[in-house]
Amino acid sequence: MRRILWLALWLLCVGTLHAAPTKTILVLGDSLSAAHNIATEQGWVHLLEVRLKQMEPGWTAINASISGETSLSGRNRLPSLLERYKPAVVVIELGANDGLRGLPLPALRENLSTMIDAAQKSGARVLLLGIELPVNYGPQYRDGLRAIYADLAKQKHAALVPFLLEGVALDPKLMQDDGLHPTAAGEPRVLDNVWGALRPLLR
Repeated sequence: MRRILWLALWLLCVGTLHAAPTKTILVLGDSLSAAHNIATEQGWVHLLEVRLKQMEPGWTAINASISGETSLSGRNRLPSLLERYKPAVVVIELGANDGLRGLPLPALRENLSTMIDAAQKSGARVLLLGIELPVNYGPQYRDGLRAIYADLAKQKHAALVPFLLEGVALDPKLMQDDGLHPTAAGEPRVLDNVWGALRPLLR
């Protein structure tokens, strides 16, 4: 009996030692990732967490997104987040507030570049989520913003979703009255946009 008990304890210890540690996806974004004006559990990052439990056991998502976040404030916050969570994947969804405020595009590029470098230096893979601006911002600024995400993804070998709200932004049923943020009904589509680029990084 004692031998069986010791054997059971030994197997338990071995199983604990060899259990795979949970890997973390850190999402650093603005109101588009912070479930603006809807319940937290309806936002795409929470829906991601649910999908991970079903399809990618051993992975978890940490949502460090803050409404109103700019690329500069995200850049300033990222080092402590990397130290705290030690993520295997970092999802960067920033730039919308820079663009809406008409901030200089070179500054946005520099901030995003610095964040990608910091995440990759920590050992994390990076997924960059691009955004689009309303047409009243003019083609030159809009094209310049769009090019930043594509160029950095290519230069830094980061994964890219060219437009986070693809298939959502132009559908009134999926957008809130402000025309900027998805409704709860639109968030699953946002997650699908992210998932196609994110899932290969989990392998």
